[in-house]
Amino acid sequence: MPSIDFDFTGRVVIVTGAARGIGRELSSFFAAAGADVAMVDQDADALRGTAKEIKALPLAADVSRSDEVDAAVAACVDEFGRVDVLVNNAGVLRDGVLWKATDEDWDTVLAVHAGGAFRFTRACVPHFRFQQRGRIINVTSYTGLRGNVGQAAYATAKAGIVGFTKTAAKELAGFGITVNAISPNAETRMVASIPSGKLAELVQQIPMGRFAEPAEMCPAVGFLASDEAAYITGTVIPVDGGLSM
Repeated sequence: MPSIDFDFTGRVVIVTGAARGIGRELSSFFAAAGADVAMVDQDADALRGTAKEIKALPLAADVSRSDEVDAAVAACVDEFGRVDVLVNNAGVLRDGVLWKATDEDWDTVLAVHAGGAFRFTRACVPHFRFQQRGRIINVTSYTGLRGNVGQAAYATAKAGIVGFTKTAAKELAGFGITVNAISPNAETRMVASIPSGKLAELVQQIPMGRFAEPAEMCPAVGFLASDEAAYITGTVIPVDGGLSM
């Protein structure tokens, strides 16, 4: 994990998609920096093990269901008394060329990526407004701007997150709430599912010649969540080794 001295003592952080990959690394990062962390994931078994390791609060929830999202945020506030930072990281893949895609696959991808960001943001905003402070960091993707064969739903969802980030930033700025996004290019379970030949082609397109480790996303997210980033909102920071240049 990057050795950057962030201090989130007294802050409460919710991370979605937290059982594995980037979400797990971000949860560990915030916990190590002194925050109380609520980890949200649909995979309850994986979540419990991870949360136990870093002494975080495990909250099993489907981010596509408003009732479960509202219950997760309420449980976090009941446990810690507040919420200060929200990281919308949860995502799924249902890849396939668009003429073979099903309604179910399309709806699932949009409901988890864009819908999850919307539902968790909506649930946290009343608490942020009461505090007159909040940090929201969404996870988007270069695919949302560039497109990718076989990922029409994923690209649509990630492009939607960019628009959502900028709209929410404008609506919430007056309450001391910032809304930003990162566009990562990390070696996650999603990347592991890419066939080796295609993966090699993708690596060749990255100026730095590799995918990032999930932990390399932590400094950018930590900065956007910090007090020092209070005047930054509506931005999308590429953390992608130069891929989006």
